[in-house]
Amino acid sequence: MQQYASPPKLPRSVLEGGDPTTSVYAFPPNRETLGGTAYFLAQHNILIDAPAWNEENLQFLDNRGGVKQWVMTHRGGFGKQVAKMAQQLGCVLVVQEQEAYLLPEVDCQTFHHNKTLALGCEVIWTPGHSPGSACVYYAGHGGMLFTGRHLLGDRAGNPAPLRIAKTFHWPRQLRSVQCLRDRFSVETLSWICPGASIGMLRGKGAIDRAFVRLGAIDLAALAPQAARLL
Repeated sequence: MQQYASPPKLPRSVLEGGDPTTSVYAFPPNRETLGGTAYFLAQHNILIDAPAWNEENLQFLDNRGGVKQWVMTHRGGFGKQVAKMAQQLGCVLVVQEQEAYLLPEVDCQTFHHNKTLALGCEVIWTPGHSPGSACVYYAGHGGMLFTGRHLLGDRAGNPAPLRIAKTFHWPRQLRSVQCLRDRFSVETLSWICPGASIGMLRGKGAIDRAFVRLGAIDLAALAPQAARLL
């Protein structure tokens, strides 16, 4: 029996309903970035991390006015075709200064602590997972934080820092979590959109009650020996 390859899955809206011009889209997990999830902010034409590079995704972006800025939240989100993708998209690539050396063939805009991308949208340095790990904050929809691999969903669907063999600096990652808690409030942060392990969200597009859940992370329990550094 002849078998046919299933067509690639298309990006989907993270939140149901609302104005399409302010929609936030999540791309299917990208094998080249070990299952990483990329996002697109329609209001500002901002792409976050690398989706799989295929005609369907390219057409999707083109149909929505293309990409003006492409933000990388960590080095693991680059993918193997980042240089070709950046050239074809014809956009600005934004990356934290400590990750930029890994992209010598790409013309990057770098930042140190933070950088405003558009009105109500900025990228924030959150080191720990990697030296230049960052999160993207979007003020729309009650406040959305795109965390790359800085915070992922755990088995209960709550945001959590994950210590792995390649973690650059665990105490710094926990300090970065605390910095996010200090920076936001229940009024300014409603959703967290992790950059991987989307299956942990059990069908949901994002982690709701974001600030409350962020505050519930027990940082001292995660690293008792480093509690004084937090």
